Amino acid sequence: MIEEFLAHTRRLEKILRRRGRTREEAQDLIQESLLRVHAYIREGHEVREPEAFLVRTAINLSRDLHEREHRDLYAREPVEEFALAGGPTPDEVLQAEQRLRQLDRALNKVGPRAREIFIMHRINGMNYVQIENHFGISRSAIEKHIAHAMAALAEEVLKL
Repeated sequence: MIEEFLAHTRRLEKILRRRGRTREEAQDLIQESLLRVHAYIREGHEVREPEAFLVRTAINLSRDLHEREHRDLYAREPVEEFALAGGPTPDEVLQAEQRLRQLDRALNKVGPRAREIFIMHRINGMNYVQIENHFGISRSAIEKHIAHAMAALAEEVLKL
């Protein structure tokens, strides 16, 4: 059966050369294609159209090789994220600093425990159970401290 495939190699080389492969690359791809087809047949699969099967195998291998050769050209991130590659703009840095100062001013208006609980929950991502265990206080007390801190933040934001 492999002889049927060998009869198509000259045409396949022309196809691969038209797709930008050198003679050596085309021959390597044909050889790899023949090996894969042979393994496919040995597994007990039937090939009804030998030429089409061989051409499709070689083209897939060529495409995979092209992608490996040019992996650095393919981006997995959306284009919008490339703007962030250079870091934040000066305006974004200034806005972030202003927001941090606002947060600091607001949290300085509440007691140290409310401040710490708010930071533990909202910034460090701790849940109520973890905070309860840390301070030894009830869930209700934690909720009141967080609500107090949130009210102070809202008041600070409304000033501007």
